[in-house]
This record gives sequence, C-alpha cells and structure tokens, in this order.
Amino acid sequence: MSPLISLTWRDHITGREGYLVVDRLVRGVSSGGLRMREGCSLEEVTGLARGMTMKEALHFNDDPSARYIPLGGAKGGIDCDPRDPAAYGILVRYLRAVRPYIETVWTTGEDLGLTQDLIDRAAAEAGLVSTIQAIHPLLDDEEAARRRLADAFAVDVDGIGLDELAGGCGVAEAALTALDRAGVAYEGTRVAVQGLGTMGGATARFLLRAGLTIVAVADVKGTISCPEGLDVESLLAARDAFGTVDRAVLRPGDRELPGDAWLSADAEILVPAAVSYAIDTANQARIRARWIVEAANMPVLAEAEELLAARGITVLPDIVVNSGTNAWWWWTLFGDIGPDADEALAHTRRSMRALTELMLERAEAGGTTPRAAAHAIAAARLPLIAERFGHYH
Repeated sequence: MSPLISLTWRDHITGREGYLVVDRLVRGVSSGGLRMREGCSLEEVTGLARGMTMKEALHFNDDPSARYIPLGGAKGGIDCDPRDPAAYGILVRYLRAVRPYIETVWTTGEDLGLTQDLIDRAAAEAGLVSTIQAIHPLLDDEEAARRRLADAFAVDVDGIGLDELAGGCGVAEAALTALDRAGVAYEGTRVAVQGLGTMGGATARFLLRAGLTIVAVADVKGTISCPEGLDVESLLAARDAFGTVDRAVLRPGDRELPGDAWLSADAEILVPAAVSYAIDTANQARIRARWIVEAANMPVLAEAEELLAARGITVLPDIVVNSGTNAWWWWTLFGDIGPDADEALAHTRRSMRALTELMLERAEAGGTTPRAAAHAIAAARLPLIAERFGHYH
C-alpha cells in the first residue's frame, strides 16, 4: 500500500534534501522520529514510516483503562552528516518547510543523528510550539499532559535521561525474554553492541545490570573489545553527543579493533543500535551470535536475514524491539504512567515482555521468523484500528 503523504524537500542554500513520509493516520495523527545522516533517502524514510505504522499497531489493545491509543506511522529524514557545520541551519529550514504537517498531522522527535534537545531548539527557531503539537487536540488536559512529558524528560538516572532509558529498557527486555524462553542464564551471556548512542548506551547498561557481559561496543572510531567485560559505565560517561567514546578512559586490557569487528565478536547476542542496513548478505557470514536484537531501525537486510535464519541465528525485529521508546512518549503524555523512572521502566518491562512473548510464541507455533510473526500480529490489528477510527481520520 502506498503511503498517504510522501514529499521531498530541497534546501535552497546547500542543495541538501529532506524527506517526510506519512504512511497512515489514526485519529488524524501520525507518529515517527526525524533522523539526519549522510545518504538518507526517500526509500529509507518510506520503509521507516511503514515500520512506525506497525510499531504503533503492535501496541494497540482493547483495554478500556488504557488512555494511549496508537497513532498512524510516519518518518522524517535529512540527507546530511549531523556533524556538518551547516547541519543545524539545514534542520531549522527543513522544520520551517514541513511546519504545516507538524502542526496538523505529524508528531516527531529524536532519531539517528539528532537529539531531542537539538530538535526542540530548532523547532522553536522554526516557529513551532512543539514537535508533537498535532496530538494536542486529542488530549483531555493539554497543559497537564505537556507538563507531565516535560517532567519525564527532566528525569535523570545515573547520568542517562529517562527518555533514553525507556528505549534501552525495552530493547533489553526483548533480549532477556528470548534468553528466558531458551533457558539460557544471564550470567555468562556475552553481548556486542554497535552504537553507544541514545539506544545502544541505555541497552548496554540494562543488560549489564541484568548480569550479562558486554564484550564489545562499536562507534565511529572503531570497536572497543574486552573478552572479560568492558567497564560500560566509564564508556557511557566518556561519550560525546554523538555516542563517540573518548579513548582516554580505556583500561590496559581493552583492545581497539576495526569498526566492523563487532560483527564477529565472540558473543551470544549482537545489538545493532546505530545505522540502517548494517548487516548485509556478505558480512552476515561473519556473525557467530545466536541472537541479533535490532535496537536500530532496519539494521538487517531482508536477504541477510534469510541467510542468518538458515544458519540458526534468530533476529528479533526492530518493530518490536525498539518500539518502547515511542510507546513511552505516549504512555506518559496521555497519562498511563507518570514522570517517574520506576513506574515508567516497570510499565515498559511488562509491555515489552508481553509483546515479545506473543511474537516468539506465534513464531514458534507457525514455524516462522519472529519478524514474520510480528508482521502478522500488526496486520491483524490494523483493520481493527481502521474499523474503530477510520482509514484517514
């Protein structure tokens, strides 16, 4: 099915292009982050927008006590290196150009290459009230809801904001659910993480605190490895805004390896938490892990996933694994949870474990991959959402 809205914007100063795709509306609104990276394309953004539709549908239920009703899916993207000195100006001009959509149908937030603080600053400069103002008419008490979300974003736990922690908690819970179903102990289970930014950093913390061992992390400078386990908290504290670790904090036993060395790490779990299309048909042959947990959006190419499945390697798909971040925003805004770390993380764990369990049970029963099972669950829920709220409103 073609997306409802698909547009390409060209910056009149730099010639850089940006994209907006609204895959579907529910109650007149869609949800999906804004990313910035060199090489971002309309095709990529279209796939991400469709994925957001499925993520939203996967969190749909008929619980009458739930205030959050999932939205439609959308995504924005800008083809530019976020480290480019011109990047901020491009971001502001992009937001000015798509302002009518943000005001009416598209709620957005941080994604690859952009932090929420940066987007909020650029949005204010572009004349927007908020990057989620399209949802305000759906709120019972807009002022209280906005205050609740602002308070939640102000929560910090040991140096990491609650918004990051919610996403990482969801990824970690999906991985732990898979271990539990397989009867694998947390202690002694090794993990390699590609990307130590918003999602990867928080995921590494939660898996470490659950008893797993983080043996490798990769950033733009390369892979940091230690078979006995890395000092994750030191690495997290030494990150810059883009998730790049200051190598000055490395210990004598830590090794610096090439950037793609995380793929062949001697680990049971790989967590790609950076760019899309990281695992392809060629480099998948180097993977020795039992599970790949997609913290990033679309990190494993479909053809590569088929080859991995044939080798007995299970991919836990992004549309389930990293959906906790988006859901946390709306659980908080609509009032299902308050601006409290313990409450938010407990709610995230319950929801993500139930969703992951359902997906893995469906996959096992049908002899399919977890991704096929997740798609089937979403496909069954989308008609229910359309029946209840209509196809375009």
